[in-house]
Amino acid sequence: MKTADFDFDLPPECVAARPVSPRDAARMLAVDESLRDLGVGDLPSLLDPGDVLVFNDTRVLPARLRGRRGEARIEATLHKQEAADAWRAFARPAKRLRPGDTVTFADDFSAEIEDKRDGGEVLLRFDKSGPDLIAALHEHGEMPLPPYIRREAGADDRDRGDYQTMFAEIEGAVAAPTAGLHFTPALMQAIADRGVTAVPLTLHVGAGTFLPVKVADIREHRMHAECGEITDATAEAINRARAAGGRILAVGTTVLRLLESAADESGVLRPFAGETDIFISPGYRFRIVDMLMTNFHLPRSTLFMLVCAFAGMARMKAAYAHAIASGYRFYSYGDACLLKRAA
Repeated sequence: MKTADFDFDLPPECVAARPVSPRDAARMLAVDESLRDLGVGDLPSLLDPGDVLVFNDTRVLPARLRGRRGEARIEATLHKQEAADAWRAFARPAKRLRPGDTVTFADDFSAEIEDKRDGGEVLLRFDKSGPDLIAALHEHGEMPLPPYIRREAGADDRDRGDYQTMFAEIEGAVAAPTAGLHFTPALMQAIADRGVTAVPLTLHVGAGTFLPVKVADIREHRMHAECGEITDATAEAINRARAAGGRILAVGTTVLRLLESAADESGVLRPFAGETDIFISPGYRFRIVDMLMTNFHLPRSTLFMLVCAFAGMARMKAAYAHAIASGYRFYSYGDACLLKRAA
C-alpha cells in the first residue's frame, strides 16, 4: 500500500493545544458497525464483566534539552536510552554538530556527540549517569511535547502534569501514551465496579512515534525500536480472561503494539522484556486485542495505519471525516475514539 492512501485534510483548528478538565470529560467516538458520539465517561457501560483493560504505566521524562555548541543554539529530544549515560536523540540543527563536539545544557551538565546518523539523529554521551542523569533531566529538561502542539516558549509547568497519565510510574518514556491521559481515579473505579480487571504493562514510548512516513511504499518504512515489559502476572490475567470469553481492551496504540509483539500465533500472551519495532498496517492479523481506545492521529502516520488495520480503512476514514465535521479535538491533548476490531 502507498503512504498517500492514508492521507486526509485536517484543519489546524482541530488540533488540541490543551486537554479538557476533568480528563474524563473528553468526547469519545465509538467506531464499530456504526458511529456513536459519546464521552469518555461512557466507557464503563461499553465494557462487560470479565473484560480486561490494559494500560501503559510508563512515565514521561523531561526529555527535551536546550543547549549550546559554542555560539550555536542546539535543541535535542531524547528518544532511546542506550546506556546509563547515553541516549539517542533528534538534534536541531543537526548540521551544526559533528562527532566529538560538546553540547552544554547547563554549567554542570553537558554531553559529547559520539556519532551522527541521517535524519538528525545523534548519540549523546552525558557527563552524568543513572539517577544523576535523570535528576539533571528533571532540573534542566522540558516535557517533550509533540511538534504539532506549537507554543512559542515551549512546554510549560502545566504540561508537566497534563502530559503525564494517572498510571505513570516507571520512568523512561519521551512521549506520553496519550490514550491514558483521559483516565481519572473516578473513571477507573467505575470500570472496576463494572467487573472489569485492569492490568499494567510498560512500553517506553520514543519520539520516533511522531516521525512522518517518508517512503512512498509503506512496506519500506522502518520503526524505531522501543523497550517494553509484560510481567507474568499481566500475561496470566489476560490469558485467563480470554479463555473465559472476556475481551481485551488496549488503552492506546502502545499497549496494542506490545501485546501483539508478545502474543504467539495461537493468541497466547507470553511475558516479555526487550525491544519491539513492530509495524502494524492493513493486512495484519491481530492475535489478542479486541478493542482499542486511542486518540485521533496524524495523516500519513504509522498510528493511522495501525487503526486502519484494526478497524478497517473505509470505516476509519469515515470516522475521521465525521470527527472533523463534528468538531472533535485531535492528537495528544484531544478527544478519544473506541474501536472494535473488524472481522
